[in-house]
Amino acid sequence: MNRLFSQRRDRLLTYQAMREGKTASSRRVSCPGCGEESGALDWSRNGQVCPRCGCHGPIGAYYRLSMILDPGSFRELEEKLAPADPLDFPGYPEKLAALREDTGLRDAAVAALGRIEDHKAVFVVLDSRFLMGSMGTAVGEKVTRAAEYAEKRKLPLVIFSASGGARMQEGIFSLMQMAKTAAAIQRFQSGGGLYISCLTHPTTGGVTASFASLGDIMLAEPGALVGFAGPRVIEQTIGEKLPEGFQRAEYLLDHGFLDQIVPRSQWRPVLGRLLALHEKGGRG
Repeated sequence: MNRLFSQRRDRLLTYQAMREGKTASSRRVSCPGCGEESGALDWSRNGQVCPRCGCHGPIGAYYRLSMILDPGSFRELEEKLAPADPLDFPGYPEKLAALREDTGLRDAAVAALGRIEDHKAVFVVLDSRFLMGSMGTAVGEKVTRAAEYAEKRKLPLVIFSASGGARMQEGIFSLMQMAKTAAAIQRFQSGGGLYISCLTHPTTGGVTASFASLGDIMLAEPGALVGFAGPRVIEQTIGEKLPEGFQRAEYLLDHGFLDQIVPRSQWRPVLGRLLALHEKGGRG
């Protein structure tokens, strides 16, 4: 019976990944990095990375999980958790309904239990297709519950962030998630839990100012923009020109904020190695 459920979950993950990564083989994609055009099929085969310059395009949550998890190990957590409309924000329910229909997601985060190279961990992946991966009450609650689930079962926690920050349609309720998620991560780490934070393009605003910056190990994809306010806002505020590459992953690595930059094709082996080292240290 467990094997049948495992196969069903794996088929679901594969279906969701196919839905996110669907492309027409004749379509051309213009790279935002180098400006060159390549076939959509080439982008798809390359994990939505430009085959010419290596620029990393956005990918959905299920698609990312399908790239890193062992086949048959995916089990979604808190899949029914969905946002409310605490402020009766005009048009918000309709926007949520349209995004759910378009993406197949209930909100901007997917949480899962899974394995990488047979090492079990809890995963949360933010999806920028859903209101730019913004953090509202449901996203904050999902991150918090994932940390609590990992703490209870003595498992590592891996979070992939991609976000525009706090969700304006939920106002102060969204901003409260910064403190809640940070506190949940702190409790998890105080109990000896390993938290690996994976930053993808872009990771900004309240997500950067809370759980995304609290990893025991900080990783990022090449070229990812990571910061609280965007570079243009900072330049306008201070009246000065920022250094070349400011807030990009490579700049942050040079200045000690990151431990490593990980190309998309290397996430699985890198995370597998880290989780293996963690287990050898007595946890897992």
